[in-house]
Amino acid sequence: MITISLCMIVKNEEKILARCLDTVADLVDEIVIVDTGSADRTKEIAAGYTDRIFDFEWVDDFSAARNFAFSKASMDYIYSADADEVLSEENRDRFRLLKETLLPEIEIVQMKYSNQLQFQTVYNFDEEYRPKLFKRKRDFVWEEPIHEMVRLEPVVFDSDIVITHLPENSHAKRDLETFYRHCAGGYRPPKRLHNMYARELMMAGDEEDFARAADFFRSSAADPERDGEEIAEACCVAARAARLDKDVVGFFKYASKVIAEEACSEICCELAAFYEDAGDTEEAAVWYYNAVFETSPILDLQSGKNRGLEGLIRCYERLGCREQADAYRAKLRELQTEPKE
Repeated sequence: MITISLCMIVKNEEKILARCLDTVADLVDEIVIVDTGSADRTKEIAAGYTDRIFDFEWVDDFSAARNFAFSKASMDYIYSADADEVLSEENRDRFRLLKETLLPEIEIVQMKYSNQLQFQTVYNFDEEYRPKLFKRKRDFVWEEPIHEMVRLEPVVFDSDIVITHLPENSHAKRDLETFYRHCAGGYRPPKRLHNMYARELMMAGDEEDFARAADFFRSSAADPERDGEEIAEACCVAARAARLDKDVVGFFKYASKVIAEEACSEICCELAAFYEDAGDTEEAAVWYYNAVFETSPILDLQSGKNRGLEGLIRCYERLGCREQADAYRAKLRELQTEPKE
């Protein structure tokens, strides 16, 4: 049977740390807690579960903190968890079975991360696989009977374990602040993080967040090294930032760049909001309709669902078309009762 080190980075988690540890402490062989500057009882609570508690000076880098935590692990595998995660009894049983039966050639175990849509997160789906259990020391293996080579890709196993995500509040403001600081300092995020920055802004950013991010995304929209998807993402953010700033020329500059390639639900909602703010309700309704029925979202799933339908309802109520508004209201109810993705 394998042995497991639980590694966590924490800060001010006194309200939820015990809830997390109570569901996993007896399943692992070692608990490593790395505290990045708590001012509450977090370390005191952690001490009730382990004496392997380390301080790490926060350097605005989650990877650095996690790498430090991993360096303190000593078991066969490392389970990476956050304080706002819990395992149900059913999934504790699955975890225990996995520990008893995991084949030693497996290097990464993915687990389903669930309950995303209940909170204002950067994700458009309720459940996804995430790598959560990692072999601490990798064995290099030669493959193929001729023209042999070392296996470079890790051996990954998708388990049936479901981790429930139960945050106390949205992390969006914290994440957007981190993105802003790094990008303002010259960091050029790779495609995956470019997408996540744009997505978190479109889903949870406020006017201040867009104002601060505007320069970066305007530059990104003109960056010849970015591909078409990244440019479309950047234009969506730049268009909303311009609309919020009452910059009409800038707004249409970035909105038209998206439409010239392939319109998306987000930019249709931005055009609808522009006309709605201008008092042109009929034109706003046209663009909300396009957001829901004629285009697809690239960042915020709700732009082609709830946000667009809510806009249609508002517009037809103002136009005095109660029957049409009721039809879209029924469609909205239908969407809200559909199974979560």
